[in-house]
Amino acid sequence: MPVRSLKTALACAAAVSLGLAAVTPAHGVEGPAPDPRDHRAMKDMATAIRATARYVDERAALRDGYVPKGETCMTNPFGVGAMGYHYVKQANWGSMDPAKPTALLYSTEKDRHGRRALQTVEWMATDGDQDLKTAGDRPSMFGLPFDGPMPGHWAGMPKHYDLHMWAYKKNPAGRFHNWNPALTCPKKTPAAGGTGHAHGH
Repeated sequence: MPVRSLKTALACAAAVSLGLAAVTPAHGVEGPAPDPRDHRAMKDMATAIRATARYVDERAALRDGYVPKGETCMTNPFGVGAMGYHYVKQANWGSMDPAKPTALLYSTEKDRHGRRALQTVEWMATDGDQDLKTAGDRPSMFGLPFDGPMPGHWAGMPKHYDLHMWAYKKNPAGRFHNWNPALTCPKKTPAAGGTGHAHGH
């Protein structure tokens, strides 16, 4: 089997494995999780993993229009945990399609080939009235409400809602929790005033 085909097969096998783990009840896991009896949610989760498996290769994400955005690494301003690098596809902004996440989050570390590892997929949608005190238009996917509304995280980003799915990296706080308490940002990352990732939880 050619090396590329083998790599693709291994990535798909890993995604399928994660998908199967996602659709079974999680015992002792904190944080939000879809009801395993919700067939639509289970089907949509499997679709999301199947559709994003190709982005295990960071180069595929770049080719498909996912562009690095915002801070290099976001630390939870409310407690422990962090996120990785956000790669955003503007054409998918506001998408409620499991196969078309707005963003892909990659690791802060690189492998021996200088590539980052895919960890999370994320959907983002604009807060209609741009008022952080109201949430009448809060979207939902997988039977779960989006987090927010919250301020934008980089220049030009509106107040918005978002939903993370840690499909490619275990999150001890739960597959759909915003922050991964097992992750930290590199100490050398400069702290830019006023640009914190104002997620809840």
